[in-house]
Amino acid sequence: MSSSEPPFHRYLWASDPASALLGTGELVQGRYQVVAPQIWLDTQPELPPEVPQELPEEIFPYLRLFPLRLHIPEVYGLAVVGEPPDTTKVTLLENAPIDEDGNLYPHIVEAWERVNPVRRVYWLSQILELWTPLSELGVVSSLLVPENVRVQGWRVWLLELYADTSHLQEAASLQDLGECWIDWIGTAADPVSDRLREIGQQMCSDEVELEEIATQINRLLLEQAAQFPLRLQVAGATDVGPMRKSNEDSCYPTNVDIENRHNSPNDRLIPYLTLVCDGIGGHEGGEVASDMALQTLKLQLRALLMEVSEQTEIVPPNLVIDQLTAIIRVVNNMISTQNDAQGRELRQRMGTTLVMALQLPQKIVTADGKELGNAHELYIASVGDSRVYWISADYCQQLTVDDDVATREVRMGRSLYREALKRVDGGALTQALGMRDAEVLRPTVRRFIVEEDGLLLLCSDGLSDRSWVEKSWKDYAKPILKGRLSLEAGVEFLIDLANEKNGHDNTSVVITCCLLSPEAPVLFDPRKAEPETTALDDTAPMEWELTEASKALLYADSATAPDDEPVSVGTRQPQIWVAVLGVVVLLIFGLAAYGAWRILNSQNSQPQPPTQEESL
Repeated sequence: MSSSEPPFHRYLWASDPASALLGTGELVQGRYQVVAPQIWLDTQPELPPEVPQELPEEIFPYLRLFPLRLHIPEVYGLAVVGEPPDTTKVTLLENAPIDEDGNLYPHIVEAWERVNPVRRVYWLSQILELWTPLSELGVVSSLLVPENVRVQGWRVWLLELYADTSHLQEAASLQDLGECWIDWIGTAADPVSDRLREIGQQMCSDEVELEEIATQINRLLLEQAAQFPLRLQVAGATDVGPMRKSNEDSCYPTNVDIENRHNSPNDRLIPYLTLVCDGIGGHEGGEVASDMALQTLKLQLRALLMEVSEQTEIVPPNLVIDQLTAIIRVVNNMISTQNDAQGRELRQRMGTTLVMALQLPQKIVTADGKELGNAHELYIASVGDSRVYWISADYCQQLTVDDDVATREVRMGRSLYREALKRVDGGALTQALGMRDAEVLRPTVRRFIVEEDGLLLLCSDGLSDRSWVEKSWKDYAKPILKGRLSLEAGVEFLIDLANEKNGHDNTSVVITCCLLSPEAPVLFDPRKAEPETTALDDTAPMEWELTEASKALLYADSATAPDDEPVSVGTRQPQIWVAVLGVVVLLIFGLAAYGAWRILNSQNSQPQPPTQEESL
C-alpha cells in the first residue's frame, strides 16, 4: 500500500447564476479556472481567498449551519467577475457536491430510478431532518428545488442555499415538500413508492404535523433496511507514537476484548460498539480520564442494548439520542466529580474526547407479523476533536464536526472556516468530557442507517491531523471491502501512517467493516468451531475493568465510587435487574477502592487485536 500524498484539486461552486455565462477555460482574477458552468478550479489553493472584513449578511446561513456540513457547502471566499463598472462579487462555495474530477454529483430526480427503495426512503428521511434547521434560518426552499438536492451515495448534499424571500412568495410548508415528493416519485407502482406517495399526499393536507410524517418515514425506512443482511467485523488498536512516553488514548475493542468476546460485557457489545477516547491532562490525568470514560460507557451501553432488545415497539431515534446524551453526561460528571474531589482546576483538570459508534440491533415487526432482527441503525456520538468517518469503495465522508474554537467561530457567524483555522487557538477544544459540569456539555449525537458496504472508522487526532484520512483512504478501502486485505492489517497501516506523517501524538484507530452483500460460503471446519454469541439478555454478570493506575488515581482520596446507575430507556418503571445491577456496580467499586489504597503504580498497554466477525 502507498502512503504518498496524492495530488489535490479544490473545485468550487460559484453561486451567482451570472457566473454560468463564463466560458470554459476562462481564468477569473488570474486564479480561478472555469471548468464547467459555475464550477471553478482554484489553481492557487495554497493562497488565501479574498474575504471581506465585514462578512455579508447573505452568507450567515452557511455559517450557522456549519455543524451540518455533511449536507451543506461552506463559504470559501469571494471573487470579482467582470470589468468596472460592471463588476459582480460571486460567493465561492467549497465542500460542494462536486467529485474529484470536477463533475456535479447527480440530483435526486436523476438518481431516483437507479437506487433501491431503502436509499430512496433514506434520502427523504434526511430531507426531513434538514427541514427544521433550514426553516429557522429562512433557507428551507433549498430543499424544494430538485436540481439543488444532490446525492452522493446515501448522502443528501445541497449545492447551495436559497433565501426563501427570493424564491417563494410565502413561507415554505410541508405541503410544498409533499408536492415535491409526489413529483419525484413519479408513476412508480412498487409498494414502497405507493407508501411514499400516500405519505406525500398526507403532507399536502393542512392537518398533519412534521413529527407524524417523520414517524411514518422512520418506520418505513427501518422496515426496508432490515430486509437486508448485515455483517459486522471489527478491529482496533492504540499506539503511543514515536514522540510520546505515555499513551493517553483508549479505544474499544482491543485485542483483549476480542479474545474475551464471549465474556461479559464483551458478549453484548462486540461488534456493535466502538469507542475512541483521547485523554487530556497529562499522564496522570489523560490516561485515567480516557480509560474511565471507556469503561463507564461499556457498562451503560450494555444495559441500554439489553433494554432495547426487550422492546416490542420501535424505539424512535429521538429517544435513543436522548438516552445516549444522558449516558455521556453521566460519564462527564463522574470525571468532573473526581476532578473536584482532587482539587484539580483549569489546566490541571483531567478530561477526554469521545467518539462512539453504536450499531443498534433493533428488532422490527412488519405489518404481517414478520420479525426482522436488525434495522441497521447506527448512532454516532462525539465530544471533542476525535473523529468518525464513513468510507465506501467510492468516497470518504467525515461524519463528525470538531468541537474546537474554529468551529465555534464559524457557527457564531464571526469567521469563515479557513480564516478561523489560522487562529493560534483555532484547534483548541471548546468542550471535552470531565472539564465542566454536564449542564453545559453539548454532545453531538446523530442516527445514520447502514445501507451499503463500507468501513466505519473511528480515530483520534493522531491520525486525522493534516487530513491523512482523506489522503489515504483509497489505499485500503477497496482491498478490505473486497477481502484482499485483512481488517487488522488496515488498522496497522493507519497507525504506521499516523506515526510516519504526524507522529506528534498517540494514535487510536478502530474500524468496523459493514457488509450487506451475502457472505461467501465457507466449508465447515470442526477444529475452528466456536460457540455462538448468545442473544442479548440480562443473565450475565457485569464487568468493570479499570487499570490499576486508574484505580489508584481515581480513588486514592475517596473510599466510595461515584454513582453511575445505567440510564433506562423510555418512561416505564425500572425493572428489577436495574436494581441488581446497581448493587453489583457499587460492590465492585467498593472492592476497587479498597484495593487502590495499596497500589503505587502500574502499566497499561494495549497490543493490536485480531478481528471478530458476527452475522446479524
